[in-house]
Amino acid sequence: MAQDLAGRPDVQELVGAFYRQAFADPLIGPIFTDIARMDLEAHMPIMCDFWETALFRTGSYKRNALQLHFALDNKFQLEPQHFARWVELWGRAVDERFAGPKAELAKRQAERIAGAMHRRLSQRRLQWPAA
Repeated sequence: MAQDLAGRPDVQELVGAFYRQAFADPLIGPIFTDIARMDLEAHMPIMCDFWETALFRTGSYKRNALQLHFALDNKFQLEPQHFARWVELWGRAVDERFAGPKAELAKRQAERIAGAMHRRLSQRRLQWPAA
């Protein structure tokens, strides 16, 4: 039986597995590789800080994820199908490795974050269509 997420090493395993899948995905992979030109090695500690904070309330994430996604959305409009695929891949990565309350929280948080991010991007487009 799979164990639950218990701390930073588990978060690192999960985030790494997710990004390997996401970078290879035909729908969202190009957003990471061609548009955002994400350096995965440099990005991993940041995303681990984000998820460690989201799941364990460590406070280690100090950036503004929304502003980063606004900038990305200016280059390439992020649509509902992109967020849905992100949530799908994240949930798969969680389910393949972990089970328990924190694993379920990780999936709920991803759904919440994706929904909120999409709403904020859509609202911003309505307010500033040329942004």
